[in-house]
Amino acid sequence: MAAVALASLRAAANHCLVAAWSFSDEQAAQVLTVTNGLRALFLPPPVAASAVQQTPTQLRPNLLQLLPTELLSEVLAHLDTYDLARLAATCRLLWRDAPTPPPRPMTLLRPMGPVEAELRRRASARGLRIVSCLPEGALSCVPYLLKRALRDALRREAPLAAGDGFSLFLDAEGRLLSCGSNIGAQGPHLLLGHGWGTDINPAVPRSIGPPTLVPSMQGRRIVSVAAGEHHCLALSCEGEVYSWGDGGYGSLGHAARGARAVPSRIESLSHIESIAAGPHWTSAAVDEVGRLFTWGRATSFIDRSFPSGLGYALDLQAESQLTPKRVDALSQERAVGVAFGDGFTLAVTDAGAVFSFGHSPLGALGHGSLVGTEVLPRRIEALTQTGRRFVARAASFVHAFALNEDGALYGWGHAQTNSHGRDEYTLHQVTAFVGQRVKSVDACSFCSCAITEKGELYTWGGGIWGILGHGDEEDQLAPKRVEGLNGVRVAATATCQTHTLVADEDGVVWAFGKVVGLGDPDTVPQERILEPIPIPSLRVRTSKSPDVLPFR
Repeated sequence: MAAVALASLRAAANHCLVAAWSFSDEQAAQVLTVTNGLRALFLPPPVAASAVQQTPTQLRPNLLQLLPTELLSEVLAHLDTYDLARLAATCRLLWRDAPTPPPRPMTLLRPMGPVEAELRRRASARGLRIVSCLPEGALSCVPYLLKRALRDALRREAPLAAGDGFSLFLDAEGRLLSCGSNIGAQGPHLLLGHGWGTDINPAVPRSIGPPTLVPSMQGRRIVSVAAGEHHCLALSCEGEVYSWGDGGYGSLGHAARGARAVPSRIESLSHIESIAAGPHWTSAAVDEVGRLFTWGRATSFIDRSFPSGLGYALDLQAESQLTPKRVDALSQERAVGVAFGDGFTLAVTDAGAVFSFGHSPLGALGHGSLVGTEVLPRRIEALTQTGRRFVARAASFVHAFALNEDGALYGWGHAQTNSHGRDEYTLHQVTAFVGQRVKSVDACSFCSCAITEKGELYTWGGGIWGILGHGDEEDQLAPKRVEGLNGVRVAATATCQTHTLVADEDGVVWAFGKVVGLGDPDTVPQERILEPIPIPSLRVRTSKSPDVLPFR
């Protein structure tokens, strides 16, 4: 009888497996209920209390496993990602998944432990892509998903981006919006993503305002946007990258140099986790296994005899890398983020190291010399010698910053924006933040800004157009708190040479500087906003309580 019953059970399971893809959500839930009931029939009987007293250390994991699934799920939901990782490391029984050789799909029909279920729930709640196959080198689901969760916790998604005369936003549903006009010489209407039929002549006046949904991107959930001087990038929750704008020097990654007024997917990129758009037709992307890809202009905008910061050697006569190319010099590292300066690039790895490459005339590479050229990525040893892991970076024009896991901010480069009022060829800790923790840092050609762990915004650098938000257009050499945002907990910033955008924890957007197209001109002046003003009817995607901060 037992053999017959087992054969019938296997036949039923195979039948369900074949029909699984056609199940509705309700039917799938019913199957899960039946499966849990069957599993309960074959679990070992509860351990006697006397036995627990005799060997508590050995039996405690078994007791955790015997908790009702609903109760265990509630416990795990209240742990941050670091504590969840520690629990998984000390209690293998909570995994309940057998090692899966790559690239076998991680089908949801196989037995799934509570740790994996919780990790998938968190990823889904944040709109992150849930992979169906393990990548090369991953042998089991839980360790892989835990590492992804820890990387996601360190990653700072960008819900807004600022460019010369235009702005990009992601609303609460991850939809892409844009606004602005062609006030600049480059014709920023190409960067708004809306398109005007076949007419993409930058000399034709175009404008959009207030922020409007980009028609071609409706139905796609975007998690990050990046604005360069001539082009833009958008990253979807599925890990796809879209580009639009001036395609000169191959900055759009489509193997062609032509302009595109409508976002188009870069087909050669997939499973991407972060993006960056540089000032002079350069672009970068990092995928889920830490591979760094760059493309665009290969030579310095100032002097064609110098590299532009792509991280690999090219024939400088060619001037361009038209499609994304992996930076092989970092093949032994796992990149987690990248930032472009004016002719140079910074990359941060998951080990906490910072690499720089390209050319800089004012010490922005961070290697201790005034003028530096590095075709291939070179580790910034002065940061390594601090003995701390670095988790974020920012670069623009000829200055740069790096942020470590303790929230300490280091800067180097040009005097006006590096916070010390003098050119720094080697790094220094930004003294204005000693005694408090910085959560994120951003920089543009004229100014820099940082958000502290308390949600306070500090800005410094050039004050033209009021981009510092201090109520005037004066330069500010040292970081100064933006008093107009007192009582507001800032979650994200985006700054450029004309204006600064700020999002608070409720998703409300504030703006100052030369604001264009952000609302009704009767209620939102179009230029020289010297102090932060909220933008009516605009909410972007931010989180009041992120899963975990890198600073604890």
